Amino acid sequence: MNNHARNFNDIYTSYYKRSFFFAKSYVYNDLVAEDIASEALIKLWEKLKTDDVEEKHVLPLLLTILKNKALDYLKHEEVKRSAFETMADWQQRDLAFRLSALEACNPSDIFSEEVMNIIQNTLQSLPQQTSRIFSLSRFENKTNREIAAELNVSIKDVEYHISKSLKVLRKALKDYLPLFYFFFC
Repeated sequence: MNNHARNFNDIYTSYYKRSFFFAKSYVYNDLVAEDIASEALIKLWEKLKTDDVEEKHVLPLLLTILKNKALDYLKHEEVKRSAFETMADWQQRDLAFRLSALEACNPSDIFSEEVMNIIQNTLQSLPQQTSRIFSLSRFENKTNREIAAELNVSIKDVEYHISKSLKVLRKALKDYLPLFYFFFC
């Protein structure tokens, strides 16, 4: 067919409608079917420009191109669906875990002597300045600016000491992480 190759408009006019409906019958999406049909017709046109394709083989070639493009799309959709299902399963398990953890949460445990001892011992293990700044921030509800003015340090110093305290407390209360957030965030 190379010697009397058609121009793209002839190919598009002759084969677009059937290409679109073929693709749509598998992908169930008009926009995707339009893309597949257009891409397949471009690929057919390029093939006809470079290869000697007999007229009787043009439609089977187009059908093969359409089939492969639709298959690629559907396989990609299957991967996306599988990923979404995996994410939904994970979210369901996470939700079930959070529900059971919250149901098992006993407010008296939050203020248990054990937790309070961990907090107290952890704060005592910190340098005095760090512990003092943290206590002013979290227990006396002072702002960073107020703490900086009271202790004659910069706001950046206050932020550093609070951050350092939170890091140490987060490690110390790792088994009580929701409590950490309740008390200190």
